[in-house]
Amino acid sequence: MKRITYLLLAVFVSITIQAQPRITLDKEINTIGQIEWKKPIEVKYTVTNTGNAPLVLTNITTSCACAAIDWTKTPIKPGEKGTVSATFDAKQLGHFHKSIGVYSNAPTAPLTYIYFTGEVVRQVTDFSNLNLFSFDDILISVNEIEFPEVRHGENPEMKITVVNQSSRVYEPILMHLPSYCSATAEPKTLLKGEKGTITLTLHPRVLDMGLTQTSVYLSRFAGDKVSEENEIPLSVVLLPNTSDLTEAQLQNAPVIQLSEEEIDFSKEMAGKTKTTHTVTITNSGKSALEISKLQVFNPAVGVDLKSSIIAPGGKTKLKITLHKKHLDKKKRLRILLVTNDPSRSIVTINLKL
Repeated sequence: MKRITYLLLAVFVSITIQAQPRITLDKEINTIGQIEWKKPIEVKYTVTNTGNAPLVLTNITTSCACAAIDWTKTPIKPGEKGTVSATFDAKQLGHFHKSIGVYSNAPTAPLTYIYFTGEVVRQVTDFSNLNLFSFDDILISVNEIEFPEVRHGENPEMKITVVNQSSRVYEPILMHLPSYCSATAEPKTLLKGEKGTITLTLHPRVLDMGLTQTSVYLSRFAGDKVSEENEIPLSVVLLPNTSDLTEAQLQNAPVIQLSEEEIDFSKEMAGKTKTTHTVTITNSGKSALEISKLQVFNPAVGVDLKSSIIAPGGKTKLKITLHKKHLDKKKRLRILLVTNDPSRSIVTINLKL
């Protein structure tokens, strides 16, 4: 009897030990670099539960009162992720090294310390941590501008960081702006080593539904002209307004389903200049599905849709052809479908080469 009891106890202990949360953070030290005095920044850490029981972050502490803390307060299931963030409002100039204490129900690490370091300056001169793109002596935070999901009535904005590394006074300008965009720069001019912001505002009321593509050009110096070297592709995807549909219309709406939405052409294209692939589109809804627009982002992509209207329960084929010689590396390999499915007004097929 004692032997049986010991065996049962051993099994119970084994199960108890196995069913434990485990905390894993994406980084221990977050090196921020230079930040501007009295301009708060947010530092984020990703928390993953690598155990097999729910992980709970019970409390978060910080080594200074100048950092406001937030974290995922709901249990994090095994294999899922949460976040810990600190908004740091620097009151003093100079180097800093701050710590964050993460308390959790993980038995092997009930308290874990993470850190963030950097330097508070009046004016940032080191921009290596900003992930900027170089346009000669001008650095900018984008090499492509996208407004991926816009609806009528919205006027979304995009903030673009610009740094002048030339020896001249620089005026940040985006040339050849389309009529549906406006831009303002703050400050109006930048001295050598200074950072500014271009605010780009979209006015989509004049656009057609679906994808609109063009290019704008970053002026790098006074009298600059447009060329491939200073081109920045700009795309807008305008969605239909479905907010006024009734409950009955939603219940009887079409539903689009695709056999594939991510296609890797790398193997099919090996040693070839052209290849094709077919995607099946199904309507699993209760009314006819209409594909009103079919658009591509890259001239290397060709499409052929067998039918643009699909009856309930019906199917159609979309033939995709990829021409390697027409590939524009600045433009994305994807296909956009505009549909009357209220839950998926825009469907994107991403291609990889």
